[in-house]
Amino acid sequence: MQTAIRAARHSLRYFRSVSNTAMDSGYQQANVVILPKHLADDFEDFCQKNPAPLPLLYRSQPGETSCPPLAKDADIRSDISQYCVYEEGRMVKTVSNLQSYVSQQRTGSEQQVDPGFWSNMVCFYQGCSFGFEGRLNEAGVPVRNVEQGKNVSMYRTAVPCVPAGAFSCPLVVTMRPIPAAMLDAVVEITHLNPLAHGAPIHIGDPAFLGIQDLSSPSYGDEVELQTGDVPVFWACGVTAIEAILSSKPPLAFSHSPGCMFLTDVPDSSTSTTKPSVSDGVDSAASDQDPEMIPLSFLVSHNPLMYSVASKRAVAIIRKLEKIIGEDPGQRGIEALFVQDELLRSCLALSHASSVAITTGFPTHFMHSPPDETDGPPGAIAMATMLLSLGKEVTLVMDKRDLEMNRAIVDEAVRKGVLKSTIPVVTFEDSGPDSALHFLCHNGDPSKPRYDHLVAIERTGRASDGNYYNMRGINIKHLVDPIDDLFIAAKKIPGIITTGIGDGGNELGMGKVREKVVDLMPKGSLIACDVPADFAITAGVSNWGGYAVACGLYLLHTCPSHHRYLKKGLGLTTPEHQLQDWAANLPTVDKEESILSTLMSFGIRSGKTGNLAMEVDGLTFHPTHSDIITRLLDVTGASPPTNA
Repeated sequence: MQTAIRAARHSLRYFRSVSNTAMDSGYQQANVVILPKHLADDFEDFCQKNPAPLPLLYRSQPGETSCPPLAKDADIRSDISQYCVYEEGRMVKTVSNLQSYVSQQRTGSEQQVDPGFWSNMVCFYQGCSFGFEGRLNEAGVPVRNVEQGKNVSMYRTAVPCVPAGAFSCPLVVTMRPIPAAMLDAVVEITHLNPLAHGAPIHIGDPAFLGIQDLSSPSYGDEVELQTGDVPVFWACGVTAIEAILSSKPPLAFSHSPGCMFLTDVPDSSTSTTKPSVSDGVDSAASDQDPEMIPLSFLVSHNPLMYSVASKRAVAIIRKLEKIIGEDPGQRGIEALFVQDELLRSCLALSHASSVAITTGFPTHFMHSPPDETDGPPGAIAMATMLLSLGKEVTLVMDKRDLEMNRAIVDEAVRKGVLKSTIPVVTFEDSGPDSALHFLCHNGDPSKPRYDHLVAIERTGRASDGNYYNMRGINIKHLVDPIDDLFIAAKKIPGIITTGIGDGGNELGMGKVREKVVDLMPKGSLIACDVPADFAITAGVSNWGGYAVACGLYLLHTCPSHHRYLKKGLGLTTPEHQLQDWAANLPTVDKEESILSTLMSFGIRSGKTGNLAMEVDGLTFHPTHSDIITRLLDVTGASPPTNA
C-alpha cells in the first residue's frame, strides 16, 4: 500500500490534476500550512493549545521541502493537488504547484526567482479526519459525504480557539450525518484515532456551535442527512486557514480543503507506530485503555443534544446510583428506579451555565417551621459543586420561609459549607405568563434565564391539584406553585429539568407516576403529576444531591467528557482547579454541620418529627455518614475533612 501512496504522490507531482484526496488507504492524510519562519513558534504554540483541530504530525525545519518522518521521497512544493495562496490575510488564488513560486519583487518588467524564498518558510503537517473515514466504513457506518460523492461539509463556528501569539480565530468543524444507533461505534472509532482529530466535539443541534444553517457550509459541500441521522461534528484542520486569515502574514500557503498530503504512516487506529508528533496532541485522548473509551448519551430532545463520558466514569456513576438507591427506611423506593437518570442529569448539568434549585417539603404542618431536614442539605451540596465548576446557581423557595432560607445560606457560607452566597428567590403565580417571565428574560422563550431546573425533596402537585405528604394529608396551603416552572419549562427549548425524590410525591416524580400509583402506599392519591426530564430516586433525597455533586466531579475529571465540553481546545486542567473541585465535594463534616444548622432553625426529621440529628428517621451517624463516606470512596476523591 505504501507503494501505491508514493505512486499517487508521484502522479500528483508529474501529472497535475485537482482532486479530492479522501481515500480508504489506511494511511494518515495531512493538512498542510506553510508560514514564514518568524511565525512558526507562535503557530506551533497555537497547535499545542488547540490539539483537536490541529493535531501536529510534523514541523519542518526552515527551507525543508521533504518530511522524512511522514513520507519518503516527498516534496511539499508539488505533492498536493491544489494549494491556496494567501497575502496579507486574503486568499488570492489557488495553484497546482509551488515549485516555481516567485517573490513579488521585480527587475524591470521581469519577476525574479528568489533563491532564498524556501529558506524562510516552515511547513506544518497536521492530522486530517479523512484518516478515520475508512475505519467507519469498515465498521458498517455510512459515510454520507462519500455516498453522495461530495467533499465533507465544513463550518466556521462561533467557538473561539485558544489564542497564541499572532494567531486567534474561530474553530472550524466538519459535519458527518450519523445514524443515531451507530453513535457509540463512531465515537469509539474516532476516539482511537487522535491524530485524525479524535472523537467528536459536538453531537446534535448545530446552533450550540453558532452554526445557523447546515445547508450553507463555509467550506466543502452540503451533505444531506438521511432519516434517522444525527449531525456529528469533529474539530477540523481548516481551522488553520482561519488562523492564516486572521493573522495576516505577508505570504502563506495551505492545502486546498479536501486536497490533502498523502503520508506513508498507518492510521493511528490501526497501528501503535506514530510519527514524531507535537506534545500538543492530547495524551488523554490518545489513551487506548478500554475504560477510557467514550460512550454517547442523549441529554435533550429540544434542542437535540448528546454528551459523552468514558466507560470508566459511566461505570462509577452507576455505582453511585446503586448506593443512593439503598432503602434502609424500607419505603419501597427501589420500585421507582430508572437506570442512568443520575448519569443523564449530571451530563446535562455539566453543560449548563445557570441552574435553579428548589427544595422544601412542609410535611410537619403542625409545627413552625413545617419543613423537614431532607432536601436542603442535598440542595446545598449540589450548589457548592456547581459553583466550583463556574455555574450560576439560584435557590427558589416558598415565600413563607424566604428569610429563614436566606439565613441558612448565610450560615452555610460562614461555616465554609457553601463556597459563596447564592440568591434565594420566590415564585408566585401572578398571571398566565408568570412562569414564562420568571424563566426567561422579558418572557422571551428564546432567551431562557436558566438552562436547568432541579427539584430535590420538593413537594409535588398531585393530579387533583393538591399537595400531599406521605400520610396523604393535604398541605397545599403551605406550598407556592413552583411546579408551574417545571410545566412551563417543557415548552421552552434549552431548559432541562431534574427531580430528586424518595417517595413519589416530590416534584419531578411525575415521570414515574404510574409506578408510584401502582407500587407506593397511597400512591393513587399522593403521586406527583408533574414530570421532570430526569427523575433520580434515592433512599433519602439528600443522598441524590450528594451523588449529583460526586457525578459532576467525576465528569469534569473525565478526559473524554472534559474534552467534549471544551470542544478539544485548551485541554489542560490546572492542578489548583482539580483541588478546588475535590474540596467542594460533600463530606461527613460538612453535611453534619448543615444538619446542625437546620436543627438550630427548628427544622425537623421528616418521618418522626424529631428535632434531632436525623433525616427521615435515620440518625446521621451511622446511616447518613456511612452513605457519604461510601460515595466519596467510589468517587475516588479525598477532600480535606475540614473543607
